[in-house]
Amino acid sequence: MLQLQFQPFPTLTTSRLILREVTFDDTEAVFDFRSNAEAMRYIGKPKATSLEDSRELIQRFIDGIAANDGITWGITLKGTDALIGTIGFWRIQKEHYRAEIGYMLHPAHWNKGIITEAIKATADHGFRQLGFHSIEAHLTPENIGSSRVLEKSGFTKEAHLRESYFYDGVFSDTAIYSKLNPGA
Repeated sequence: MLQLQFQPFPTLTTSRLILREVTFDDTEAVFDFRSNAEAMRYIGKPKATSLEDSRELIQRFIDGIAANDGITWGITLKGTDALIGTIGFWRIQKEHYRAEIGYMLHPAHWNKGIITEAIKATADHGFRQLGFHSIEAHLTPENIGSSRVLEKSGFTKEAHLRESYFYDGVFSDTAIYSKLNPGA
C-alpha cells in the first residue's frame, strides 16, 4: 500500500508559478474565489458566504496534510505571494495508488494556461515523488473549459456517469478523466 508523507510541505515551482502551502493568511483570497458565482459554477458545493467558511476550508486542507490523507497547494504567480487558486489531491486511494485531483482558479486568471501549468507540476509530483499509478479528475460534463485543460494535460475521458451527483435538488452527470503514470 502507498505510504504518503506530506511534511515538510513540498513547494512546487514552474516557469510562472509557485505552488505553496495554504495558510490562514490566505483566508480573504480563498473567500474571494470560493464566493465567486462564476468560479463556483461547476463545483457542486455551496459558495462561501463568510470568512469563517474559508477558514473552515483551510482547516480541512491543514488536517488532510497532517493526516497524510490529502494535500492542497495554493497557486501564486512568481513575484507575488497572492493566492489566485488552489490545486491538490484528495480522495486518495492508497491501496490502489490512485488520487483525485481538484483545482480552482479565480476567473480573473482564466484562459492564461495557469491551470494547465499547475496540473502538470502537480501530476508530475504525484507520479514521481508520491508514487501514484494514476490520477483522476471528476467534473461536470458541461464544464468544457476543464475538459479541455485535462485533455491538454494528457488526461483521457474514461467514464460518463449519468445523474451520479446530487446537489441543490438536482441530479447531475459526472465525467471522469484519468492519467496513468508515464514512468510506470
